[in-house]
Amino acid sequence: MRRTLYQNRIKDNRPEKAKRVLPLLMAFSLGITLNLPTAHADPSLPVLTDATSSTISLQEEHRLGRNWARVLRGQAALLDDPVVKQYLNDLLWQVVEHSELMDRRLELVVLDKESFNAFAVPGGIVGIHGGLLLASESEAELASVVAHELAHLSQRHYAQQLEESRRNRPLMLAGLLAGILVAAADSQAGTAAITSTIAGSAQAQLAFSRRNEQEADRIGMQTLSASGYDPYAMPKMFERLQNSYRFYGQKPPEFLLTHPVTESRIADSLNRAATLPRPPVNGDDMLYDLVRTRLQVHYSKEPQTLYSTYSEQASDGGSGTARYGQMISALAAGRTQQSREAFESLPSQWRDHLYVRLSELDLLLAEGAQNQAFNRVEALLDLYPDSMPVRYRYALIARQTGRIKLAAQVLNELVRDYPNDVDFWYQLAETEGLNGRIYAVHMARIEYFMLTAQLDLALRQVEFARRENGLNDIEKARLNQKELEIKTLRQQMKDDLS
Repeated sequence: MRRTLYQNRIKDNRPEKAKRVLPLLMAFSLGITLNLPTAHADPSLPVLTDATSSTISLQEEHRLGRNWARVLRGQAALLDDPVVKQYLNDLLWQVVEHSELMDRRLELVVLDKESFNAFAVPGGIVGIHGGLLLASESEAELASVVAHELAHLSQRHYAQQLEESRRNRPLMLAGLLAGILVAAADSQAGTAAITSTIAGSAQAQLAFSRRNEQEADRIGMQTLSASGYDPYAMPKMFERLQNSYRFYGQKPPEFLLTHPVTESRIADSLNRAATLPRPPVNGDDMLYDLVRTRLQVHYSKEPQTLYSTYSEQASDGGSGTARYGQMISALAAGRTQQSREAFESLPSQWRDHLYVRLSELDLLLAEGAQNQAFNRVEALLDLYPDSMPVRYRYALIARQTGRIKLAAQVLNELVRDYPNDVDFWYQLAETEGLNGRIYAVHMARIEYFMLTAQLDLALRQVEFARRENGLNDIEKARLNQKELEIKTLRQQMKDDLS
């Protein structure tokens, strides 16, 4: 029984589900909840001078955004790299602290897409494609996009668009959200969805959108500067995007469809930057370089060629970035000896960095030193007990080395602290299967299916769990509660479409 249930793994039907995008418009985005201390606006209180609250309240935005997040998690590929996720979490919150955003109940969605795109959805959903880090050339440029998207949220531009087109409110919001969702899962379909939505609106609506972009530029740049970044990073990023538009021709990146870049917009941003203070140049972009290098290797179709490129840069006196790139690209190409040599040649500042030490764990596992890898990650956990990437790797390596109960314990702690991370729930279900705790397998799968808007599958898991022998009263009550939650959520999502 244990073997059968464990082997019945959660199936990933995301490409198939993409066909069902439009009927599920109001329930989207991909999410990793940011479980950090935040200042939350009270959604029950009116927002003074905010006329948009009469159209859609902050609480309604929050509900729609969270439901939207469920569907996007099930539609698009998510980036399962704890280092990248943690880095973007930290960057987002660094910028948020200096923004005008009142309601800070945020979820960050990191999409495993090489395209460069970012979006913000009502209710505090912020999405970033992995390719955005490849398109930028500094942390300040990356932060400029985050600041811009937060400005859209703080100024409630989606709600303002609804106010402008009150008669078409359901259709307009659904079209905008659908465009973002489909673009996340299928760029060509997303292009068509966004284009048709915009084409169906009046010219005044387009002008209003341009005003929103100008306002987001202005407020976003102020936020960027207040966060300690060079305000000139925003026009630099705009210029890079404009150049990419020329390169792509008839197939521009999704970001440019909703954020058109013009010469006048670049000029305006340069003028604004000139009025803001520039921070002293500290040259400390090591963490950004490390994360960006990880993604370059992740998206490389020929890691051996990339290894040769990094090796050439390192031989020319390249920085730690080149040698770290050597290390992880050699590992991706299956060249463990070269990877070890590259690691040993890293400057001490790089070799001692937490995230580089996490990369060495992969190297140790590739070398067959599993117990050494476990001892190493256990030592890292002692040093960084609150680090999400360390805890996650600790759980996976514990499972790989046969320490199943320990792995389950750590994963249970992770889903408690990060309840919207679908990767954690997936791994917990797998681990509890090995642990022989079948009821726990069902409960983890129920959460996974609810987070990805697969509500029929969630209800089916409830029924599977009820068939288990020896359930106590508390376990039966939990299943009854979950069934009620699922049915309430399904009705809520259905009502959002009416």
